[in-house]
Amino acid sequence: MKSWRTRIGVGLAVCTAAVAVPLTATTASAAPPPGEGWVPIGAERYPSKGECEAKELPSAQANGYHEVWCDDSKAIMPIFYR
Repeated sequence: MKSWRTRIGVGLAVCTAAVAVPLTATTASAAPPPGEGWVPIGAERYPSKGECEAKELPSAQANGYHEVWCDDSKAIMPIFYR
């Protein structure tokens, strides 16, 4: 039978790993689109990536940008202009 000291040490190590994994995954998934110069604008719910980019393009152009990128990996898509 393991001592309480060993059980507590193992429990703390497991808890630390359980917290560290989601934190590092969140950082990676929040990365902007590939390339430089993308500015996060906000997020909106659209039925598709194509519709998001088509509807956002006039707003982007009105604000001096020429490209739109919508992250369709999420239900409410983060929107970036460049």
